[in-house]
Amino acid sequence: MQKRVFIIHGWGGSPQNNWFPWLKNELEKKGFLVIVPSMPHPENPTIEGWVGHLSTVVGEPDENTYFIGHSIGCQTILRYVEQLQKPIGGVVCVAGFFRLLHLETKEEKEIAKPWLEVPMNYEKIKLNANKIIAIFSDDDQDVDLGDKELFEKRLDAKTIVEHKKGHFSDDAGVKELPSVLNALFEIAGEIP
Repeated sequence: MQKRVFIIHGWGGSPQNNWFPWLKNELEKKGFLVIVPSMPHPENPTIEGWVGHLSTVVGEPDENTYFIGHSIGCQTILRYVEQLQKPIGGVVCVAGFFRLLHLETKEEKEIAKPWLEVPMNYEKIKLNANKIIAIFSDDDQDVDLGDKELFEKRLDAKTIVEHKKGHFSDDAGVKELPSVLNALFEIAGEIP
């Protein structure tokens, strides 16, 4: 059965930005079916809207279904996986977070509040996710490196720290991200 990968962009993002087009191309070369959906209302992401949309896009998940998220896309994936009744292949989180320390406007704080305060069942996520790898940057202006320990503690995630990749976005000039490709290969048991 063909392995499927869903790449979920972040807050204010789109399937066309950052390293998503490069990663989709690299994975397709290896025979993966890759879906990079446009998430609804990217400037105002809601848990219900994004998790519901992801559920619709995925259809029936199985152990050949993998997820890669960026920023709030990671939160979306974890909350989706938490609701599943059977395990999937695994998850790679890039600049995932449990805290956001640098929200500036009242609007940003209001949008982020449910994502930060609605609890997740970490045991259920671990049960359903098979394996989780989380990638961080040592100079991310949005996600504190302290979240690395939270991913390790709460989700038994393997963590990787990149040097000077910012928030892994176009702003930081990150158009290719080999560590995420290698992380997915590791989870999926593929040889790079």
